[in-house]
Amino acid sequence: NGRSDIMVRSPSLRGRAFVLELKVSAYIDDLEADAEKALKAFVDVVSDELVKGEKVQLVGFGTFEVTERKEREGRNLQTKEPMIIPASKTPKFRPGKALKDLVNA
Repeated sequence: NGRSDIMVRSPSLRGRAFVLELKVSAYIDDLEADAEKALKAFVDVVSDELVKGEKVQLVGFGTFEVTERKEREGRNLQTKEPMIIPASKTPKFRPGKALKDLVNA
C-alpha cells in the first residue's frame, strides 16, 4: 500500500490544509475529525519546537529546522534606493533520503 515507517525524533507543527486532512483521514481509514486533530497536533508540536530553536527530524522523511539570515543590504525595486534588510529567522525543510528516493523513483 506504499506506506513507510516514519519515526518522529522530536515534537512540533500547526495544521492548515483541508485537502491534506482529507487525505490523512482516507489514508488511516479514520474519521475526518480525528485526522484533522492529528494533523493539527503534529503542526502544533513542530511549530512549538521550531519557536524554541529545536530541530525536528522525521527519520526517512526529512528535517524541519530554523536558519538565521544575517542583516544585509538590498534595493527597493520601485525607487532603486539601497536599503537594509534586517536579520531574520526562517523555517527550513530538508527532505530525507527515503523521501528523495521515493520522489525520484
